[in-house]
Amino acid sequence: MPAATQPENPVSQSTDSVRLTRLPNGLTVVSETMPRVETVSVGAYVSVGTRNEKAPENGVSHFLEHMAFKGTARRDAAAIAREIENVGGHLNAYTAREQTAYYAKVLKEDTALAVDIIGDILTHSVFAPEEVERERGVILQEIGQANDTPDDIIFDHFQTAAFPDQPMGRPVLGTEDTVKAMTRDGLAGYMRRHYGPQRMVIAGAGALEHERLLDLVQQHFADLPVADALAEEPARYLGGEFREERDLDQIHIVLGFPSVAHRDRDYYPTQILSVLLGGGMSSRLFQEIREKRGLVYSIYSFASPHRDGGMFTIYAGTGEEEAKELVPVTLEELIRVQRDVTEEELARAKAQLRASLLMSLESTGSRCEQLARQIHIYGRVVPVEEIKARIAAVTVEQVQQAAARAFHGRPTLAALGPAGNVPGLATIAERLSV
Repeated sequence: MPAATQPENPVSQSTDSVRLTRLPNGLTVVSETMPRVETVSVGAYVSVGTRNEKAPENGVSHFLEHMAFKGTARRDAAAIAREIENVGGHLNAYTAREQTAYYAKVLKEDTALAVDIIGDILTHSVFAPEEVERERGVILQEIGQANDTPDDIIFDHFQTAAFPDQPMGRPVLGTEDTVKAMTRDGLAGYMRRHYGPQRMVIAGAGALEHERLLDLVQQHFADLPVADALAEEPARYLGGEFREERDLDQIHIVLGFPSVAHRDRDYYPTQILSVLLGGGMSSRLFQEIREKRGLVYSIYSFASPHRDGGMFTIYAGTGEEEAKELVPVTLEELIRVQRDVTEEELARAKAQLRASLLMSLESTGSRCEQLARQIHIYGRVVPVEEIKARIAAVTVEQVQQAAARAFHGRPTLAALGPAGNVPGLATIAERLSV
């Protein structure tokens, strides 16, 4: 998140239905009033995640996310759940590599309760020792469940192969050893050091007024600590290979390449490339590999940017015999898209990306999250018309250039299951070097 200024008085900006205020302590409050809805989504989005953790504390961001719901000075865990559900609301959270989010959705008349609860769990959590131990067991079960889910855990192995021995490559959940070693003081200290107002965006969307949200935030987030300077190791993509033989009916394969950051000039061409290549039933990979050849049930691609880079990733699940054909055919599509993109499929990919954007804006939750993400990345709310114009401006040549930029990078391969027919990383790299 860009460094926040420290004005003596709140600084406000407004565009149509969107309002933004930066408070004197650096906390950003952004909202969008959405007519003809009866609900409000509100959340606290913290620009801290797995990549900010030291190796011995891997998983602390996720553990902390769990503990935030386990009791405050005013509410125990049961009261937190009961109060939000008494009004039919929903309260949840998630941890990612660069962000941790706490959010709620309620009817408009219950906005004050939602802000109160989120503020309470982020400023007055008590981390009761018995709750820490109970939640430790829950997270260990979660890690075990992930390990038993091949199409889930394969992405952790892939990330570790792409970014070995560094925070960006470590699992969001942590490991059994790091989770077992975490202490109450460690959790509380991590929150105190990292959850300062300069790193937090409070976002709201729906049937709400900005001034009312601002008043509630100033009331319920007044006790946020002044956070330490944020240490963040640059992401160093190295690429590599992971293989694990398991007695499974399918082999799960993830193939990926270094890609672009949020603010890179190739961001939109890369997003369109992902849609065109593996983003839907009309995409090249789906049509060629599933529809024409019947080699898979599931195959897709996605581009995941972060602050200083990104990954372009392809996933497929297939049988042991089918893997012989699957990988070479996939590589041929990666080569072909660098020199052969039609105006028709470009238009289709643009339409899919644009529709996905506009459809998401009809959800208060999606809009709330998008507002916060834009503040963290760009330091401002990006108008929808600007995004649509950037999508519309992408050319065939730019998509081909984005493909060449991605697929000439050193690949990363992860394979889990009966992987004997999956070619090695060197073979894949050699085929793509033509």
